[in-house]
Amino acid sequence: TVFGVGMAMERNPEACRAMRDAGWEVASHGYRWWDYQEVDAEIEREHIRRTVQIHKDLIGERPVGMYQGKPNINTRKLVVEEGGFLYDSDAYSDDLPYWNMDYNKSRPHLIVPYTLSENDMRFAIPNGFSHGGEFSKYLKDSLKYLVDEGRKGRPKMMSVGLHCRLVGRPGRAAGLAEFIDYAKSFGDDVWICRRDEIAKHWYKHHYPVGMSKA
Repeated sequence: TVFGVGMAMERNPEACRAMRDAGWEVASHGYRWWDYQEVDAEIEREHIRRTVQIHKDLIGERPVGMYQGKPNINTRKLVVEEGGFLYDSDAYSDDLPYWNMDYNKSRPHLIVPYTLSENDMRFAIPNGFSHGGEFSKYLKDSLKYLVDEGRKGRPKMMSVGLHCRLVGRPGRAAGLAEFIDYAKSFGDDVWICRRDEIAKHWYKHHYPVGMSKA
């Protein structure tokens, strides 16, 4: 899954075509890479509307996921009101998706949490990862622990946050490749997938009992 900033997508249509042709999910990352903490609700509503249209124009379909990244108290309400999103990822609070009923009592909204821990942003902060080997080991240790929990009947989700400008450096990319090979080695015990696939699985198998899907 790619989190696409609307304005960046407008300026890079070739990249949009490449992501579309590769079969990637392109979720919304807002229209601007802003801290929306102090942004007026009407401006943010218009930004959400605009970026949905950009996805339709450049990807050929609307986004079903939203990760604003730097949201405010209005963001989730506006996402729910827009009506076309299956999920948002503006949360870091669990290893599993969960439902929220704050803004629509008749139709639950799905939250698929993201991560700031298994994330290459830690290459750019003090006391973070210093090289690709550290990144790979941390990801492998995290996955092994979660797989062990899953084999005991408590499966979990593991997100890995990546940015071209960070993990895209050769030495760091080597660590990522090592982790991907490790994840594949678990076979059917590890499902490597898009976030919209997780959301659709959750809607199909874990939808709140008695709630309408309309």
